Amino acid sequence: MGVGDWFQTFCGNIRIGTEKRSSIGYRTGRIVGQLNADLRGLDSKTSYRFYVGSYGRSTAIPSVSDVDLLYELPNELYARFNGHAGNGQSALLAHVRASIQKTYSVTEIGGDGQVVVLRFDDGVKFEVLPAFLNTEGGYTFADTNNGGSWRACKPKQEMTAFITRNTECNGNLVELARMARAWRDQNNVSMSGMLIDTLAYQFINGWAYKDKSYVYYDWMTRDFFAFLAGQDAGKTYWTAPGSGSWVYGSGFQYKARQAELRTKEAIDYQQNNYDYSAKQLYRGIYGTDFPS
Repeated sequence: MGVGDWFQTFCGNIRIGTEKRSSIGYRTGRIVGQLNADLRGLDSKTSYRFYVGSYGRSTAIPSVSDVDLLYELPNELYARFNGHAGNGQSALLAHVRASIQKTYSVTEIGGDGQVVVLRFDDGVKFEVLPAFLNTEGGYTFADTNNGGSWRACKPKQEMTAFITRNTECNGNLVELARMARAWRDQNNVSMSGMLIDTLAYQFINGWAYKDKSYVYYDWMTRDFFAFLAGQDAGKTYWTAPGSGSWVYGSGFQYKARQAELRTKEAIDYQQNNYDYSAKQLYRGIYGTDFPS
């Protein structure tokens, strides 16, 4: 097996399996089916919803515990809760939560400022964002904090930008973002999934081999970690693709530099046919899903 085979196997190992996808899909259907029945009088488990976050961008890996789901509310509810006495945003989330509780009565369900949170006993957490489609093509959602307010987001624009660049890069953007999550988990790096995806999106656009095969993934590993390590240590936010929203983060540069140096060492081992030693270094970077 050559280096391309190593990385192809690794990338296969960090894709979410059929069983977990089926479980997520089943739970999504129950949640959305109940909301559509109660809020729209509609018999559908698939309408007016889409995944956002890492799961929506297909950059989640099997260790994922959070599933972010946007549910599009009927517009007439906005007028009702915008004119609500007191914190109308809190009342809206309570209204949505009460609907979901009809189908998941024994599951822990709470609110967290902007989302309805469902915690399942297998460790998976759904965060449901009830939101209204707005005139700018984005979504308006309730923020219950500080007396309540309305905020806006553009998740579809973010996903479109990400998917477009991934296509331009022969699928390598999604693979890189998943690999970076494996590194984060293995090395306890403080980075959100959105920050990983934002920086991977920025990096790969200027990378010389962005549309090449798995054979180049050792170089991609080395160069991406060099890119992360080279980020301004004083910087606290980056702008998300598609929306320009601020994505906060800090303190990841040192561990990225460590990973870059280990990758350079692994590449030296490869060039001298010390494949076992090279793979052990990659396993230190990425964890045991990397083949031994």
